[in-house]
Amino acid sequence: MTRDQVANPVGVTGGTTAPRQEHEELPTTPLTPAQAFDALYAFCAPALVRQTFLLTGRRELARESVERAFQLAWQRWPEVAVDRDPAGWVRIMAYEYALSPWHRFRPRHHRPEAPVTDPSARALMAVLLKLPPSQRRTLLLYDGVGLDLPETAAETEASTPATAYRLMNARATIAARLPDLADPSDLHDRLTLLASTERLRAAQPPAVRTGSERRARYWTRAAIAFTVALIGTTALTLRTAPTHYEPPVPPGAEIQGVPPRVGRGPLSEAETKLREKLRESAAKGPERLVPLGR
Repeated sequence: MTRDQVANPVGVTGGTTAPRQEHEELPTTPLTPAQAFDALYAFCAPALVRQTFLLTGRRELARESVERAFQLAWQRWPEVAVDRDPAGWVRIMAYEYALSPWHRFRPRHHRPEAPVTDPSARALMAVLLKLPPSQRRTLLLYDGVGLDLPETAAETEASTPATAYRLMNARATIAARLPDLADPSDLHDRLTLLASTERLRAAQPPAVRTGSERRARYWTRAAIAFTVALIGTTALTLRTAPTHYEPPVPPGAEIQGVPPRVGRGPLSEAETKLREKLRESAAKGPERLVPLGR
């Protein structure tokens, strides 16, 4: 990834890289991966945080989504660096994370968010957050970021007619509640103004790279520990498992005609005398072996 590719990434604002003049010299020294990542982050992250805030209405979630997207980009940097639109790649990851339904189970998601100070911007934000997530994302990409309809459809993984339908419904909902924004150009200007009025700061690029590497090490160790535990469990199972088939013991069946077993009763008088006599006799000695004479 060269310096020109980082300076004007395609897809950030819908524009393309400006054509080169013939007398300009091409750079000969390529950027290192860390320098290219930092340049892409510095160029895209501030605007992407503001876009994600319009998408979610939550400032901390917007910063977290962008940071997580760039952490994934750093983990897959060989893939992202050669992508035709690295900024679009990061934007897709940030939007997907921000719109994840799992955030509703987080305690922080239930805390009230500080409203926007401007009353008109607050009204627009309220209407945006009432739109379905698919319509909100389509509207933001088309009327906010400035992508065309096929690019918006490709990024939202929908067909072009479905994307157009979502866009028209979103515009109709906003026009019904805010008639002064019925014109798409006015809506674009108001979205840009709403995003620019919020002071949202992104983390520094080295901190994002360090966090990405830390998460990668954590998940690598977790995968190794899980693999070791799985191997140990499999070995223990193979060692303790039976080597042949043992049929189950059938339940007992009652036999008819056999008298029930009863316990012995009390000793008779003769048996009691015999027991006392045996107890008084010596337990060992010749008198136990030689019979007594008569």
